[in-house]
Amino acid sequence: MEDNFAIQLFEGKKVRIVWDEEQEKYYFSVVDIVQVLTESADGRKYWNKLKQRLKEEGNESVTNCHQLKLPSSDGKRYLTDVADLQGIFRIIQSIPSKKAEPVKQWLAQLGEQRIDQMIDPELTFQMAVEDYRRQGYSDKWINERMRSIEMRKELTDEWQRAGVTEHKDFAILTNVLTKAWSGMTTGEYKHHKGLTKENLRDNMTNIELALNTLAEVATTELSRQRNPKGMAESAQTAKEGGEVARSARADIESRLGHSVISSERASDYLRPIEDASAQELPFDEGKDD
Repeated sequence: MEDNFAIQLFEGKKVRIVWDEEQEKYYFSVVDIVQVLTESADGRKYWNKLKQRLKEEGNESVTNCHQLKLPSSDGKRYLTDVADLQGIFRIIQSIPSKKAEPVKQWLAQLGEQRIDQMIDPELTFQMAVEDYRRQGYSDKWINERMRSIEMRKELTDEWQRAGVTEHKDFAILTNVLTKAWSGMTTGEYKHHKGLTKENLRDNMTNIELALNTLAEVATTELSRQRNPKGMAESAQTAKEGGEVARSARADIESRLGHSVISSERASDYLRPIEDASAQELPFDEGKDD
């Protein structure tokens, strides 16, 4: 469950959120919500004091809190107090804040959006498209990105069918595939673009994204045909799928006369479109103990 997280923005403040597929509910970082409500310099200290007082009062909102390892600004994960929507509402009632009602409405809206997405998964893609547009991406790039997400899902499903289920193993296979076509692992590729925690695919040019998608599609089709078992065989298939895209890259570069591997990232050429509503972002910051 801890990997199924995102960061939402409320008035520019980041709130870490985890979606529990089994219970079909959100869990929110309590410290992040407290930070939004109190606008204090240290939301963690405020929450620790409030938590102690609520415990002494026998408040069940503290009892219902539990901890998950959530990502922090230093890239590590720390056990962090989280609560579901009902628990968060009770905590909000314990904090005098002019932002209490807007935060409640925002949280309720998030819950409603998730339910709508479960009923109609197409809404998830529509929301992603609008988020990318707000960030300044062209419709052509967005179409390619949406297609790449679909292709990526087919690839991970195929890896699971081959017996690969661990998140770290997916990362290893992705590195094999990426290095085969680009000459770099995903970490090296991100370093080449000057990225830290940003999503690599969101910072690829149209050509880079197309080549990466070709590598994943080729790997998926080779895997379906060869029916590999486990990591070793899947890694070999990923390497060969990446080599298909490497050949295409070599052909394009010979015609263009230059490398298509760019050091540019999205922030170098995009002008975000301002929007007052909250946005969903890849996780990066919001340290808590």
